[in-house]
Amino acid sequence: MNEKVSPFTPGKQVDLFGISVSFNPPNNDLKDLIRNFPEALNNIMEEIKDEKKGIFIALDDINGISNTPEFADWYKSFVDNVSIHYPCFPVFIMPIGLPEIRDTLRKRQPSLMRVFRVVEIDKLSDEKVREFFEKSFKKANITVEPEAMAIMVKISSGLPILMHEIGDAVFWRDEDKIISEEDAFEGSLDAADSIGRKYLEPTVYRAIRSERYRSILRKLGKDIRFSFTKKEIEARLNEEERKVFHNFLRKMREQGIIVPDIESGRGSYKFVNLLYSVYIKMESLRHDKIK
Repeated sequence: MNEKVSPFTPGKQVDLFGISVSFNPPNNDLKDLIRNFPEALNNIMEEIKDEKKGIFIALDDINGISNTPEFADWYKSFVDNVSIHYPCFPVFIMPIGLPEIRDTLRKRQPSLMRVFRVVEIDKLSDEKVREFFEKSFKKANITVEPEAMAIMVKISSGLPILMHEIGDAVFWRDEDKIISEEDAFEGSLDAADSIGRKYLEPTVYRAIRSERYRSILRKLGKDIRFSFTKKEIEARLNEEERKVFHNFLRKMREQGIIVPDIESGRGSYKFVNLLYSVYIKMESLRHDKIK
C-alpha cells in the first residue's frame, strides 16, 4: 500500500551537516533531552569542533508551544544553565513565530527578553511563494494548473505560515495528481479552518458574537487590506449594521485585533497581525460560497 505523505508536513527528519538524519526517539529519551539540552549540545560541539565553528538551531513555528507556561520556563532554565556552566557555548538559537509570541513570552518570563535580538522578517514576494509551491508539489509528482497557482499565491499573501497551511490543505484535496482551480479554492478554505483553530478564531469570535457583528466582519473581508478607514467600511453597511459599527470597532480594539492607524489619519485602523486580515477575507469567501 502506498501511503500519501504531504510535502508540506514536517516529519521527524533533519538535514544535519549535509546528512539526512531520522529522529524518532522514545518519549523517555525526549524528556531526558529536554532536561539536559545544554549538555547534549555541548557534547555535539565537542564532537564537531575540529570541523565546525558552532551550531545554528531554528525553532520554527513556535506559535502553539509558546502559549504554554512550560516553554517559557524551559527556555529561561536553558539560558540560565548555559550562562552558569558553559562559558564557551557557540550555539545560535532562533525561535521563529508571529510577533505576538514575543509578547506572550514576555508576560510569562519578562527576563527572557534580554537574551533576544528581534529580527523582523518581511513578507515573501509572489515569485518566491510561487517557487515554494512549485518545488513542494513537484516533490510529490503533482502538477499545478496556472489558475490554481494564482489562487494559492494570492491568498498566501507572502506569509510562510499561510503558505504551509494552504499547500498542505490543497495537497489533501487533490485526487488526481493535478491541482485544479477548484482544488486550490477548496483547499484554501480548509486552510482557513486550520489557521482559525490554531491562531485566530477564539480571539476574533470573542469580539463578534452577534449576527450583526459577523455580517459586518464578512463585509469587511470583501475587499480587505492591512489597513482601512471607518468611512469606507460604513459605505458597505446597511442601516442596522451602521448603528452598531462603532461598538463593533470598539470590540475589535479591545480584543487586540485592530489598532488606530495614526499615520493614516483620523478614522483609520490597521490589523495588529496580517493573519487577521487574511483570515477574515477567507471567511468572507467561505460564506459567499455556502450562500
